[in-house]
Amino acid sequence: MKITKIETFQLEWAEPGQGFRSAFVRVEGEDGLFGLGETSPMQGGLASLIVIANDMARDLVGQDVLDQAVLLDRLLHKCMKLGPEGVVTGAIAALDIAMWDLKGKLLDLPVYKLLGGAWQGRLPCYSSMGGGAANTVDWLVKTAMQRVETERPAALKLRRDGDRTKQDLDVAGDIAKARAVRKALGDDFPLAFDANNGYSLGAAIRVGRELEDLGYIWFEEPLQHYNVAATGELARRLDITVSAGEQTYTLQGVKDLIEAGVRMVQPDIIKMGGISGLMQCQAIAAAHGVELAPHQTQPTIGHMANLHMLSTIMLRSKPVELCDGWERADSVFRNPSRPVDGHFILPTAPGLGLEFDAAAMTRRSIPVRAQ
Repeated sequence: MKITKIETFQLEWAEPGQGFRSAFVRVEGEDGLFGLGETSPMQGGLASLIVIANDMARDLVGQDVLDQAVLLDRLLHKCMKLGPEGVVTGAIAALDIAMWDLKGKLLDLPVYKLLGGAWQGRLPCYSSMGGGAANTVDWLVKTAMQRVETERPAALKLRRDGDRTKQDLDVAGDIAKARAVRKALGDDFPLAFDANNGYSLGAAIRVGRELEDLGYIWFEEPLQHYNVAATGELARRLDITVSAGEQTYTLQGVKDLIEAGVRMVQPDIIKMGGISGLMQCQAIAAAHGVELAPHQTQPTIGHMANLHMLSTIMLRSKPVELCDGWERADSVFRNPSRPVDGHFILPTAPGLGLEFDAAAMTRRSIPVRAQ
């Protein structure tokens, strides 16, 4: 099937003018079938959408969507001088997801079938709860208990969400919050802690050892993401699983984390190559005996793509991320993936399996065209 049109647009989560924006791409084929993809919504995803519109779309029109890997590798290397990490890999991710969606519709199969089949159709989720640095112990405990009661997750992750330009602002306070949530939820409930790059190596060792004593199951991004060697050293010095990779945008970057000593990697499907990128990450993680637990906060297209990919992993050991605000864009998608008894249900319809309200999509869309 030849690609006939590429459209890039932002989508406002709330009514126009009232909310943040997602960043979507639409890849259309000859017979009117189309696939939808998503890139990172940071700063509205505008940079990646402009790269697609300016530097990628014209090279895809007229090409066969089944030549996806060749086409996207060519575009990655064409745009190499733009970084390429982040903006370019996010653009590739959006196009890759859209092409998988289109191929599934073309072949009348769900994406997970095209990837080799699903090991499970119900994927447990963990509740990812932000605001740890800015709020009190009492607020954190109350909110954690509410999330567990309403979402019934398999685990809960506390996120600091602090100022990334400052280190070690309130180590004692962070430990006190981790202790309070552990006490409130009991010794057996699985807990994780995301430092959001907030510590020096020494402070991370101190916090990590406290988390070990409290029975937390992983310690996410304790150090700045670019301090790969120090993150590896921390991972080797602690018993708790140290994870990283949310700000890692290439397969080579994931390899560097693993070789440094990190035993759980967390690249994001909409930041580093889409479904194809994460399938490559899973291969290298499996070869090294490392866990792959992708970062994921996107509630619609990127999230659904993540579910299809994760369902294909035989020995997947961590739940799927369910972040704050996951219900955003529900009014646009008729069947957004919501947790049911702490699980996401893998759709079986062709492509990604998403259905949307065309009128609502049009009303909330803001086109991003070539400059």
